[in-house]
Parts: sequence; C-alpha cells; structure tokens
Amino acid sequence: MKAARTPVIHVHIDGAAKGNPGPAGLGVVFSTSDGEVLETVHRYLGETTNNVAEYQALLAALEGARRLGLKRLRIHTDSQLLQRQICGQYRVKKPHLLSLYQQARQWLTGLQEYEILHIPREENAEADRLANRAIEEHFCR
Repeated sequence: MKAARTPVIHVHIDGAAKGNPGPAGLGVVFSTSDGEVLETVHRYLGETTNNVAEYQALLAALEGARRLGLKRLRIHTDSQLLQRQICGQYRVKKPHLLSLYQQARQWLTGLQEYEILHIPREENAEADRLANRAIEEHFCR
C-alpha cells in the first residue's frame, strides 16, 4: 500500500518597507488548501529595501516550512520581481539580493515540491497586514 502524499500547504508572503530603503518588516501566512490558517509569522527587519524584505519573507517562509516539517508548498507573492527571479525568468542583477536569492534557491531544493505564484496585492492582504504590523510594533513599544 502506498503512503498518502503530504498535503500542499499554501504560504502567502510579503515584505514591506516604509520608504525605500526604510523601516521594514515581513509577513508570512501558512494555510491549508481549504483556508485554515496553520501559523503566521511577522518580523521587523530594520532599515532595508522592499526587495530585501520580500526575499526575507520568502526565507522566513522556508525556515518555517522546515521547522513545521512541510515538504510541499504553494508560495503566493505579490512581488513579481521575486517570483520571476526565483523561477529563472529574470537575472538577479543587484549584488545585495544575490546572496538572499542563492540561499532561497538552496532551501527550495530541500522541498519535495514547490510552486511560486505571482498574485495581485489584494489577494495578499493578510501577509501585507502582518509585514506592516511588524514595523508598527517596533515603533510602538
């Protein structure tokens, strides 16, 4: 008898920066295919750019997936740049993004299956809210 395949987990990621560069945060939402939220993550990143924050959100998602033992991911991002760089459609031209890109590609190889989808911002509202919450919480202690 075959073992049951592990379910695909949906992961919405977002990075935000107030200014570019500026105070930045990340947000990650792990959920089942029927919408049940398994876990959320938000973290303040300090002063950085939007694109660095987007990559940091992807790395936080991959770190969370590793910790939770998740092997099949469908990653949703509103960053077309990140999606196209990770999928090989765009080259990574900025040196400060290259190490983040390389780390993400390495961690992705540890998964059984993954897909990275570019989605409209309005479909990524919860991850965006979490990224902005991380920034706000840092300044409102």
